Amino acid sequence: MPWNDNAGPGPWGSPPPGDDKNDGGRKPDPTRRPPGPPGVPPPPIDVAELVDRLTGRLRETFGGPGRGKAIALGAAAVVGLWLVSGVYVVQPNQQGVVTTFGAYSRTSDPGLRYRLPWPIEDVERVPVTSIQTLDVGGVPGAEVPAERLMLTGDENIVDLSFTIQWSVSDAGKFVFNVRAPDAVIKDVAESAMREVVGKTALTPILTNGRGQVESQTRALMQQTLDRYNIGVRIEGVRIQVATTPAPVLDAFRDVQRAAQNAQSAANIARGEAATVIQQAKGYREQVVREAAGDAARFNQVYEQYKLAPGVTRERLYIETMQRVLAKSNKVIIDSKGANAPVILPSDTFRPRVAPAPVDGAAR
Repeated sequence: MPWNDNAGPGPWGSPPPGDDKNDGGRKPDPTRRPPGPPGVPPPPIDVAELVDRLTGRLRETFGGPGRGKAIALGAAAVVGLWLVSGVYVVQPNQQGVVTTFGAYSRTSDPGLRYRLPWPIEDVERVPVTSIQTLDVGGVPGAEVPAERLMLTGDENIVDLSFTIQWSVSDAGKFVFNVRAPDAVIKDVAESAMREVVGKTALTPILTNGRGQVESQTRALMQQTLDRYNIGVRIEGVRIQVATTPAPVLDAFRDVQRAAQNAQSAANIARGEAATVIQQAKGYREQVVREAAGDAARFNQVYEQYKLAPGVTRERLYIETMQRVLAKSNKVIIDSKGANAPVILPSDTFRPRVAPAPVDGAAR
């Protein structure tokens, strides 16, 4: 016997006719079609007859005394549960954005709140205290994307990557005014950084000017995002990598060495110029003081000359001859009582040169 033969007492088929030990005395289902003979297709369904049978079944179920009150109580319980479903909780780090039929209605603060049940009102909880991080330019060591190469104010190229930290300041604006916040913030960050770097020389970006670049970029980003009105606060901007691109690194180093050499040469020239100026100032002071001393000495001599002209003339003559003859070779001849000519050696008036030191003596 086939397993799907409904005429027999198969394990899943209908019980054989007259076997009512398993029906439990239940009434036959008026909506159920009796099985036909094997191999014969069932007749088409009569929709009108099926509706009439279902209507009668509903009348039997909900008809009769006391059924109306039970239905009312059941409906009231369902409505009560539906109204209670409008209670919701907003966590301390969140804001709730309530919408009415999909349109923005209000923003709720943390705590136990109530809204009209779905589908009238709905709520979306947005974290507003957590800090989100966004990298621009990739991670250090990775392939250099085009967004990392920027033109500086002195027409150099810098390879720069940085990180943006942001949070939600207004949940309502964040949910309804921006579709892809990460993409918007990244585009604004790249644009702001390029503008700031384009006004800054390369050396401050590579050395001690990063803090100023970061603060200017943050302020410019916040100003732009406020115009977009998307409810985002920029918490900070941090430069991760700032260097010259590899293809121009050698040329940049040559330029840096040339600049350092030029600066060193300029410093040396300034030092030498300062030395010459100081020497000239010292010589001028010396000449002025010597002239002042000579003038003062002349005045003193003149005062003495007015008191004793003869003595003063003789003194001046002696002092002058002393200065002239002090460094010359002199021969003093006393001609009293001598008639023969005086013959002097040929080297008498030659300049006297100090003998060279002997090697042993020099040691």
